[in-house]
Amino acid sequence: MTDKAQIQRLIETAEAQLAYSYVPYSGFRVGAALLAKNGSVYTGCNIENAAYTPSNCAERTAFFKAVSGGVKEFSAICIVGGQDGVLTEYTPPCGVCRQVMMEFCDPEEFEIILATGAEDYRILKLKELLPMGFGPGNLRKE
Repeated sequence: MTDKAQIQRLIETAEAQLAYSYVPYSGFRVGAALLAKNGSVYTGCNIENAAYTPSNCAERTAFFKAVSGGVKEFSAICIVGGQDGVLTEYTPPCGVCRQVMMEFCDPEEFEIILATGAEDYRILKLKELLPMGFGPGNLRKE
């Protein structure tokens, strides 16, 4: 379980990523801070595209940065977001991001921290947000 100091660090880091969001269409900024099991933190912001489908969420940006650097084991992710970067409610990951998490994380252990500030956050396990998720274990040959 992530400790209070780590949670605060992840929230601050995710909030800082809001400034980098590229959101000319929706104006909805999202920042993420991904904690690897080795203690490294990978950041991400959402990046929109005029064609919409090539857009990328903050969570996937963080995962792809980590994986492209050789890191594939993770403990937690903090996600913050809001219209014009104002954090008024929790911003849970979309279905595609949940599926990417399922690829690299143990759904029983991986923590998703949804926050609107340092003192207002909620911690969920991936299995709570993606019950009966399909992942690498489903494709293992026995």
